[in-house]
Amino acid sequence: MSIEQVHRTTLRHADGRYLLLYGDHGGDELPPLPVGEHPPLHLRWNALDARWTAISPARNTRPQSAPTADAAAPSCPLCPGGPEVPFAYEAAVFENRFPTLLADPPAAPDLDGGTATSVGRCEVVLYTPTHTGSLATLEPRELARVIAIWADRSQALWAADGHRHVLVFENRGEGVGATLAHPHGQIYALGHVPLLVRNRVDALARHRASEGDCLTCGVVERDTASERVLLDLPGFLVAVPFAPDWPFEIHVRAKRHGVRRMHDLDAAERHDLAVALRDVVSRYDRLFDEPMSYMMVCQQAPAAEDGTPAEDWHLAFEFLPPNRAADRTKFRASVETSAGLFINDTIPETCAAMLAEVVTDARAVTFPEVSVDAG
Repeated sequence: MSIEQVHRTTLRHADGRYLLLYGDHGGDELPPLPVGEHPPLHLRWNALDARWTAISPARNTRPQSAPTADAAAPSCPLCPGGPEVPFAYEAAVFENRFPTLLADPPAAPDLDGGTATSVGRCEVVLYTPTHTGSLATLEPRELARVIAIWADRSQALWAADGHRHVLVFENRGEGVGATLAHPHGQIYALGHVPLLVRNRVDALARHRASEGDCLTCGVVERDTASERVLLDLPGFLVAVPFAPDWPFEIHVRAKRHGVRRMHDLDAAERHDLAVALRDVVSRYDRLFDEPMSYMMVCQQAPAAEDGTPAEDWHLAFEFLPPNRAADRTKFRASVETSAGLFINDTIPETCAAMLAEVVTDARAVTFPEVSVDAG
């Protein structure tokens, strides 16, 4: 199979933010935008819980657009011609105008507790110029290109000084607080390893020290042998996890030991990932005959103190939908938030059986091999 090269073009707004265009670019220039100052974003140390909290008042001024069935929405800031990409595009990445993290953040304030600068990056990934759609309905070339973009940006952000964790994610639907309907995701690069990620790294290390093997390989083996499997591909396993926090939670986990980050995937594994992502979102949208809100998180291996990826980590895409039934939503309430004890109102095997009954076309789709050419 021939490899499709997607050209990457870099432009900069007047305020210094970059805009990366993936695909054809007609040479259009960016118009000037008002250059404002970032509000006093910073990190505050929660001493009792041993974790950082990000203070980011700029997020309160983010734009919103109402859902629409049209291919383009005049009020959407992510559609072609909007303030972010004011001309035609195929796919794009830009630095968020309402960031939580910055490459050159303002100094942290001197307060009565621990503070730090909000070092990192906040990027928005536009999957398609079309205002409607999802990972289940993108054209095969579009979805393959999105995966190539995730790998391209992740590798660049890992290479930048000071980044300890790179998080690709998507919030879809009003049920999880998404403010824009246009198909898109985000990427955060953080200068520290967040608490939950540290917990997972520690669990992997403890298991290696006590048992002498890879904990994640064991999880893949156990899930493969369970009744919770939805799709078993050569490169990825799609399954409801053994102990899900959320009803209808699905994990898409790399099988091969050593696939810790997006750029570790080979061509066959990238194809399997495209199949898996299309399959999962198709199951969600057909389960109750309407698009299901979800949080999707790409779990890549964080950087250890020496900069190397954490050992025994397998790349995974975790889908966390709030629906516990067609007309019922799970809310993260007091026990989950204050004690960390998630209460799942469903039986995982029952949810897996319901999802397994949904028929999708994902395995019948052929996805092209796409790579990014920076020119």
